[in-house]
Amino acid sequence: MVVLKSASELATMREAGRVVAQTLQAVSEAARPGATLLELDDLAREMLAEKGAKSSFLHYHPSFAPMPYPAVLCLSVNDAIVHGIPDKRRLEPGDLLSIDFGAHIDGYHGDSAVTIGIGEIDEAAQRLSDACRQALDAGIAAAVAGNHLGDISHAVQTVCRAARYGIPTGYGGHGVGTAMHEDPHLPNEGRPGRGLPLRPGLVLAIEPMVVESGSDRHRLQRDGWTVSTVDGSRAAHWEHTIAVTDDGPVILTAL
Repeated sequence: MVVLKSASELATMREAGRVVAQTLQAVSEAARPGATLLELDDLAREMLAEKGAKSSFLHYHPSFAPMPYPAVLCLSVNDAIVHGIPDKRRLEPGDLLSIDFGAHIDGYHGDSAVTIGIGEIDEAAQRLSDACRQALDAGIAAAVAGNHLGDISHAVQTVCRAARYGIPTGYGGHGVGTAMHEDPHLPNEGRPGRGLPLRPGLVLAIEPMVVESGSDRHRLQRDGWTVSTVDGSRAAHWEHTIAVTDDGPVILTAL
């Protein structure tokens, strides 16, 4: 069921979104060569406590997963697309790191992701991340009242396919509210003018993911959470939680 949010609910979601944005900024700045993924997760936990917010990810247990998620960040390095579990791995110069984070305040969630380079990265990695972010921007621009879900999906798809990158099959965005994942599902490919009409109060996480090799295939690693490319090529992931309003899309997870 799709639930439209009131002005007061959107205000609370904006508070949660600001915590998400501030935490992503701090973690991005701390993600330097030599830092471990667990150290970054500890930093995010500290910020949650400082801001009086709670994690959307910790202990989250969807039906597909063999165990509840054990961290507050998803940290996906190089060939990991999404849902990478933080561990003792140390970041190395040239790594491509996707940071996904969610927080809630008074039960209302915000969800966002960025992809950053560790130290200096090669031009191909930068192009990959830039294209993914451009796909996100295009999706947000299409999130206008009167459009349809398919318009957002098609905008994301157009940018990704023009750059000849893969779009992992079955993965995409989602509604956000009193649960981190609500209806509707938002594919990263679609036909314009199709799907649910966009109405003011609809809140969506728009989250393109791209694979450098152009393959749409993916595999689930043995931890039951981390989704990786099948060919070892790199991936990027960008995401914002946005609200559809009468005045256009509003990014709830912006600084």
